[in-house]
Amino acid sequence: IKSIGLGVGSISLSSIPFLNNAYSQNKTKLTSYEDITTYNNYYEFGTSKSDPYRNSQEFITKPWSVTIEGEVENPVTISAEEIISLFPSEERIYKLRCVEGWSMVIPWMGFSLSKLLNKVSIKNTAKFVEFESVYDPEQIKGQRYPVLNWPYREGLRIDEAMHPITTVVTGVYGKTLPNQNGAPLRIFVPWKYGFKSAKAIVKIKLVENMPTSSWMRSSPREYGFYSNVNPKVSHPRWSQATERVIGEGILAPRIETEMFNGYG
Repeated sequence: IKSIGLGVGSISLSSIPFLNNAYSQNKTKLTSYEDITTYNNYYEFGTSKSDPYRNSQEFITKPWSVTIEGEVENPVTISAEEIISLFPSEERIYKLRCVEGWSMVIPWMGFSLSKLLNKVSIKNTAKFVEFESVYDPEQIKGQRYPVLNWPYREGLRIDEAMHPITTVVTGVYGKTLPNQNGAPLRIFVPWKYGFKSAKAIVKIKLVENMPTSSWMRSSPREYGFYSNVNPKVSHPRWSQATERVIGEGILAPRIETEMFNGYG
């Protein structure tokens, strides 16, 4: 096998960075590049699944910087280019499980978030990590409407953030991360519902107290801070016991959801 079909051409396997099998527990069929990049939840660019692809193509992601601050010894503002050069990406095949009851298996490109956080010397007082996404309503028209309390914010417990499979994502299928998938840098936490993985991050803040995420603020009854994938705990409006696999067709049977999305 010398190439992988992407639906938009192909890419040589020799150009894909090292696949880390330790971080690639899910061996099922990969979701197509087309589905990964055209079926998205990214309310900053619209609330329909096709909106992010249609509305994000002109979004400017260069120059870009990320500030790391709060309970750290060495706060820093660092460019996305420098982050990518300092921490080489590897391919990590993880399943994304959406809180809405669908899933994809994605060959992400990225590195462990812990590598980046270790550069700032975290203080013992830091118990949580808060992520803040970009706020630019001139470019991002969805932010002109109060769908959520902008900018988008998410958070993790410090030990969750430092877990080696919590990933800073830089690309998919060996390609640079598309705008509609959270370019230039996003977070991915495989054992949590997809909304926990903040896109287009501009700030990482180490804090003492549990932060209030955007979805918690919007609907605390439906979206808790932890939001671990759990088939035994239903969403208030639907069951989480099964999921629809994107790309398998509307008549394909739903599959059983695994505890912690299979990453327990």
